[in-house]
Amino acid sequence: MAKRQITLRVNGEVHELLVEPRRLLLDVVRDDLSLTGTKRGCEEGICGCCTVLLDGQAIKACLMLALQARGREVTTIEGLRGPDGALHPIQEAFVAHGGLQCGYCTPGFVMSAKALLDRNPTPTDEEVREGLAGNICRCTGYVKIVEAILAAARCRT
Repeated sequence: MAKRQITLRVNGEVHELLVEPRRLLLDVVRDDLSLTGTKRGCEEGICGCCTVLLDGQAIKACLMLALQARGREVTTIEGLRGPDGALHPIQEAFVAHGGLQCGYCTPGFVMSAKALLDRNPTPTDEEVREGLAGNICRCTGYVKIVEAILAAARCRT
C-alpha cells in the first residue's frame, strides 16, 4: 500500500510523516513519535486507554486513522506537562487523591478529564461520571478518580 505524506501537530510540535492509509493514529503516536503514554488497550474503542485530544475533543486513537488527523492538533498525555516539566493540575489531583493504581488506564482518564473540564469547568459528580463513560479501570473503583477530577475542577476555578 502506498504511503501518504501527512502533517500532524502533536503536543504543539509539527511532524511530517509518511504513513500507510490504514495506519491508526494510535500507532503513529506510539510507534513513530515514541509517545508511549498513550496506551494500547482493547483496540476496539471500549477501554479508553488510548484517549487523546484532537482539536481539544477526547477521541479514541485506536479508532481513528492517522490520515483523518492530518492538519489537526493532537494532544497526548505528554503534552499536558508544563514547560518546566511540572505535572498538569489534573495529573497532580490524580496523585493527591489516589485516582490511580497500576496506572495503565490513567492517561486515558486524564485526557478525558481534561476535555471534560475544558468544556465544563465546574462539573457535578454525575457529569464527571458521564464524561468518563468511555474509560475503564480494571484495578479500582471510580470513586477516587471522580474525587480527583472534582478536586482539579475546584483548583481551576
